[in-house]
Amino acid sequence: MIRTRLLALALLPTLIVPPPIALAQKGDAAKAAAPLDGYSRVASDAERQWEEKFRALPVPDTIRENMRRLSARPHHVGSPYDKDNAEWMLAKFKEWGFDAQIENFYVLFPTPKERLVELIEPTKFTASLQEPAVAEDPTSNQTAEQLPTYNAYSADGDVTGPLVYVNYGTREDYEELDRLGISVKGAIVIARYGGAWRGIKPKVAAEHGAVGCIIYSDPANDGYGVADSYPNGAGRPKDGVQRGGVNDTTFPGDPLTPGVGATKDAKRLALKDTPIITKIPVLPISYADATPLLSAITGRVAPATWRGGLPITYHIGPGAAKVHLKMFSNWDTKTLYDVIARIPGSTEPDEWVIRGNHHDAWVNGASDPVSGISAELEEARSLGELVKQGWKPRRTIVYCAWDGEEPGTLGSTEWVETHVAELKQKAVMYLNSDGSGRGYLGVEGSHGLEHFINGVAADVTDPEKGISVLDRTRKREIAGGRGADRNESRSRPDLRIEALGDGSDYVSFQDFAGIPSLNLGFGGEDRGSEYHSIYDDFYWYTHFSDTEFVYGRALAQVAGSAVMRMADAELLPYNFANTADTIGTYVDEVKKLLKTEQDDIAEKNKEIDEGVFEATSDPKNPVAAPKREEMPPFLNFAPLENGETVLTESAQEYQKAAKAAQANGGAALDASSIDGVNKLLMQTERAFLRDAGLPDRNWFKHQIYAPGAYTGYGVKTLPAVREAIEQRKWSIADASTVTVGQVLIAESAAIKAATEKLKEVLPPAEASASK
Repeated sequence: MIRTRLLALALLPTLIVPPPIALAQKGDAAKAAAPLDGYSRVASDAERQWEEKFRALPVPDTIRENMRRLSARPHHVGSPYDKDNAEWMLAKFKEWGFDAQIENFYVLFPTPKERLVELIEPTKFTASLQEPAVAEDPTSNQTAEQLPTYNAYSADGDVTGPLVYVNYGTREDYEELDRLGISVKGAIVIARYGGAWRGIKPKVAAEHGAVGCIIYSDPANDGYGVADSYPNGAGRPKDGVQRGGVNDTTFPGDPLTPGVGATKDAKRLALKDTPIITKIPVLPISYADATPLLSAITGRVAPATWRGGLPITYHIGPGAAKVHLKMFSNWDTKTLYDVIARIPGSTEPDEWVIRGNHHDAWVNGASDPVSGISAELEEARSLGELVKQGWKPRRTIVYCAWDGEEPGTLGSTEWVETHVAELKQKAVMYLNSDGSGRGYLGVEGSHGLEHFINGVAADVTDPEKGISVLDRTRKREIAGGRGADRNESRSRPDLRIEALGDGSDYVSFQDFAGIPSLNLGFGGEDRGSEYHSIYDDFYWYTHFSDTEFVYGRALAQVAGSAVMRMADAELLPYNFANTADTIGTYVDEVKKLLKTEQDDIAEKNKEIDEGVFEATSDPKNPVAAPKREEMPPFLNFAPLENGETVLTESAQEYQKAAKAAQANGGAALDASSIDGVNKLLMQTERAFLRDAGLPDRNWFKHQIYAPGAYTGYGVKTLPAVREAIEQRKWSIADASTVTVGQVLIAESAAIKAATEKLKEVLPPAEASASK
């Protein structure tokens, strides 16, 4: 019924819509609404009505057909259908009136040449390393076009060693192994997916002396422990395998061209010199293949929290189990096809609002990424329809369909690296989506956009609950929160958004170019996982996820409304009060983190003194008891605290001036000099960058947000300080409180410059009121 109602709205006859100013003079409801941030009264009324018309245009059935087409065949990087999809989208963008082209890049993308996992002691077993077709699923049998199960950017290698189970393979798990007196030196480790990004598992294993790594999907996390097994349910079947890249976190993008676009004539590193290929070979397997391996391990029984969902006793080893692992790749250069489409701005064509989603997949990729790109395409079609009806965005809108995201955000990173100088001058916002399902709106991003996206989400109706997607998420936060978090969800005007780490195409925009970024998607109600397997296809998605595509429509409505609202604003609607508030919480967190680390060191030293840690005398696998650790020195947090104070003051002053600019119907916002303010505002996020980057990871320039060196997808806020404390690099931590404090001062100065410029635009009375 809901789908029928939405479809009926979308199929209303096309109306000839008058220009924005005339449109703004109609509709009592629009006039009664408070002006949108950054808009005069007249412009706000016009914008609201254009957005309402836009939100009636996306059609769920069109999103469904986009998905059917794009996911019809495997379309990984370098495949024929990857190129075919790009060319099809290019034609569609042109059909809708966009100025569109394909930009090519040339990247290193390894594919498997030889794979082997075999148990050679105490019994024999060879892993199948295959995902069988499912009779009910018509595209699961496209074997000739499917990439084999593997982890891209694994090192080549042929290794043999005892098998050791390491739980999730995180640094914390290896600390537990140290506590138990178990070494992985010379061993092959087997880790389950989860707990951290997959690339962390071989990285940490190699640091501890392992010679190979196997990663499997445990049914407790990713199978019948979550949902019935596919095709009876959405859970990963016993033979399902999660593919994925395992490239190191030093930088994203093409491994051979860090910091520059991978064009044909780009200078490239030798393969042996790139730091992001793993140090040891690694392969992913199913839990059907993992069961004989895990069953063969003897030795100590794993702690309770390490035990998965298989009907076995989980042992750690090392013991009788011995494994032979072989992985060799074809190290080829492949062509990427980024589709870039533009609607030119009518007033400020050199200010860009950028929207993106990737189109490549590990196999058919209906959920990841086609659910997102299908919605984005319907968004773009709807905006093209608005243009035909008279809408003219103030700023240029750039729609992007990225290639090569799955192996390591290749297409977006290479595009940003190629155009970074221009982007730093012109980019206003980057809005990303990826795979999307059904349920609650999830938002992550730059906190200067937190207030903005809350406002957009408040104007989009949940297709099943009849309330705004913002209110639905707020209800969940209140119901699931505790104490202060629950109270804040009730009382704080804006719901907090999480910071961005890694895992999709926003990373280069935010962390390398300093462009305010958002990532949007729906989820929380679709249980199970087909992730990165041959079963992520149209059949799975239409049976177990957003089966009516109404949340795909909601994604198009939220993202498209955000694009329009940012593109049309007279004054860029950034809110620095939310930024300052959030950074204040980060400063408090790193201070508490130091205390936690101090307590942990003291407790560990006490345990060492009491003989809690075990040493082994096994000559094949010796482990020495750990030594006492020095307590950390005093860290001076004053530079961070001072920077936070100054940032808060400048943010408050700007918000006063922005409020004053909207007085008297926002007449000041119509001044010809308002774009001078916007030019300064566009540089505020860039002020968070340092050319030197982060310690040991100079590609990452942003000093407030970065993916963790040992979390991958997971974000580290104030990363230079936080990670130095976590890794107990005390001299770096102490130096970083100073450099990050200086960045906060620089950000405050950038905001203040915009504030002073804005005050020049205000009439005397409003300028005085803003002080």
